[in-house]
Amino acid sequence: MQFFRDKVVLITGGSSGIGRATALRLAGYGAKVVVAARNSKALDAVVDEAGVLKAFSRMDGAALLSVQVAQDKAYTAAGFGLSTDGWHDFIKNDPPLAAGATAGIDRLVVFGGGYPIKVGDQVVGGIGVSGGHYSQDMEVARAGLAALNG
Repeated sequence: MQFFRDKVVLITGGSSGIGRATALRLAGYGAKVVVAARNSKALDAVVDEAGVLKAFSRMDGAALLSVQVAQDKAYTAAGFGLSTDGWHDFIKNDPPLAAGATAGIDRLVVFGGGYPIKVGDQVVGGIGVSGGHYSQDMEVARAGLAALNG
């Protein structure tokens, strides 16, 4: 199916069953498949280059506040072209910037789990993961990027 060629497709639950079969079929059609397979209570959000939500997945039992955090991680990464953990490194030794950025930039997240999605040097979107410790969120988000970059 030509429709899927070079399209980015996010498959949640793609490590087994119908999700895995769907991921394999779409990859066979030429899609760039991002497979998300997480522990319970995790969330994924994908935004476009303008920060508009394009895909979202919430596992049953995930914390309500993690819904917004995952979306805000993707938004931060797409909006600045910088990973959310990169923001922490950028502001940690600059108290005025740290206080001003976190209080003054709506939806800014400065801990791990959000990454820009790039084609070459151009930011085309962002991925954000929430629900675990930020180091676990980073691991899941990096796996999504790796699948995208295949």
